[in-house]
Amino acid sequence: MKLGINLGYWGAGMDGDNLAVAQEADRLGYAVCWAAEAYGSDAATVLSWVAAKTERIDVGSAIFQIPARQPAMTAMTAATLDSLSGGRFRLGLGVSGPQVSEGWYGVKFDKPLARTREYVEIVRKAMTRERLSHEGEHWTLPLPGGPGKPLKLTVHPTREHIPLYIAAIGPKNLEQTGEIADGALLIFPSAAHLEDTAITHLRAGREKAGKTLDGFDVCPTLPLAVGDDKDVTTLADTFRPYTALYVGGMGSRKQNFYNQLAQRMGYEKEAAEIQDKYLAGDKAGAAAAIPHELIDQTTLLGSVERIADRMKAYKEAGVTTLTLAPAGFTLDERIASLRAGTEALERAGLA
Repeated sequence: MKLGINLGYWGAGMDGDNLAVAQEADRLGYAVCWAAEAYGSDAATVLSWVAAKTERIDVGSAIFQIPARQPAMTAMTAATLDSLSGGRFRLGLGVSGPQVSEGWYGVKFDKPLARTREYVEIVRKAMTRERLSHEGEHWTLPLPGGPGKPLKLTVHPTREHIPLYIAAIGPKNLEQTGEIADGALLIFPSAAHLEDTAITHLRAGREKAGKTLDGFDVCPTLPLAVGDDKDVTTLADTFRPYTALYVGGMGSRKQNFYNQLAQRMGYEKEAAEIQDKYLAGDKAGAAAAIPHELIDQTTLLGSVERIADRMKAYKEAGVTTLTLAPAGFTLDERIASLRAGTEALERAGLA
């Protein structure tokens, strides 16, 4: 099992340290450094900056938002980043959510599965440097009856095949991801529930494509906080606002994929309470309503030994790249967390 690092969003308050974190991850042998985007910083700019200042670590978008870019533009960006990084780019895609898609980009959040499938088809075709033509429900290239003509990408990516990941949570999205992608970006993964909530659906998609999970990258992101095992409850409490935001307020009441995931993990009543309080403006109450077990199951907390045991569980559950989001208020704390992640992987015998 390999390790990754997730820098999150630029502008989240730790920007000055992010390059140093990425460089330390590079030095420690982490496999990939991911950057995110929502409605603030874009991921492509951050990744180009990190790629220029590192040597070996891959850089990946987690995610490029599908409503933000035409698929041909995404192919251009992927090819450019792969070329500039010397073949170290990984393309992560996702539909985002209805509030961002419709409120920020003005793109209707409908038929997300069909839209994703079509988007991936166009991106993949464009990156092969074939002349691009496509007739689909969501995109037609070139537009009929006008001056447009099929064009081909003029940039040569370093690699013939750039790894393509999809951020997936729901069962149908996971199955489609297994069918059409090279990897899955997961969030709030519980090793105990991973088979039921993700792996079984990914496997079904791979089988539909005539493939197995061999070579498919199962890549969840987990917050990491290192400390004494006696302080696990305190460490978990630091992630209450983060969990409350996603389970309670990320998306609408009817379309909160993270809330639905918590329900599938057995927290139906608690997920409803968290959402009710969060949407009513009681963020503190929503955070307090989160069961400790839900946080502990979806993070890495405690001593290096405890984290190593958890890493073994994720490996056994089917994870191939474990992406860490190290907690810390200072650069030294974040660097120490990175080093603890490497130590834990070694102690688990997974390095």
